[in-house]
Amino acid sequence: MTLAYDDGGAGDPVVLLHSSAADSRMWDPQWELLTAGFRVIRPDFRGYGRTPYAAERPYTDSGDVAELLAGLGLTRVALVGSSYGGRVALELATAHPALVSRLVLLNPGCGLPATPDLAAFGAEEDRLLEAGEIEAAVELNARTWLGPEAGPQARARQMEMQRHSFTVQLAADPEPSQLEGEIDLAAVTAPAVVVTGGHDLPYFRAVARHLADHLAAATLIDLDWAGHLPSMERPEEITRLLVDHLS
Repeated sequence: MTLAYDDGGAGDPVVLLHSSAADSRMWDPQWELLTAGFRVIRPDFRGYGRTPYAAERPYTDSGDVAELLAGLGLTRVALVGSSYGGRVALELATAHPALVSRLVLLNPGCGLPATPDLAAFGAEEDRLLEAGEIEAAVELNARTWLGPEAGPQARARQMEMQRHSFTVQLAADPEPSQLEGEIDLAAVTAPAVVVTGGHDLPYFRAVARHLADHLAAATLIDLDWAGHLPSMERPEEITRLLVDHLS
């Protein structure tokens, strides 16, 4: 499987890894300014955006990204991961520490056990999808993941990406076998910036503190205005943050 991806700009390579509530288009607001100073690669994971939801054998998203970067001849990259994309970044940094020069993690996952708030969200999303209520599941995700700073256009964009991924993944027959990659924070050597949002679920705020405490070189940034997807909520501010910490 070759992931669909965009590759633009020139300079030090930066890889943008999207949330599971979106696809690579979530980085549209950052694209122009980042490609003015860096070579930027943004893939779609399987079942998101332009990449089909199919696999001939069990796979991991981090393995797919590692294969893509190897095919592009990239041996040292900065990783920017939003939510699930942050988890994929940590899997890559665990399996290939020499590949990763630095990490910027926006409300990332990292495999900690679900807390009641996240479990309740997951149960409700499963209930809606099993009942065929895709639009209600899309609206649940928008309410949960976008903070109060997100405007109507950002909400419409997130909902369109979420609707597309649900439609593609629910239609898959057979459903691919996806595995989780290992995360070992002691193996992650790259300096990391961990961003947490004041309006995010308690689970992800706890994850951010856990990463800041257990990664070898981590800086925690607490954005009191942010929900779970700050790059879509205040895109200019997050673009400046990325440029500052990637330069």
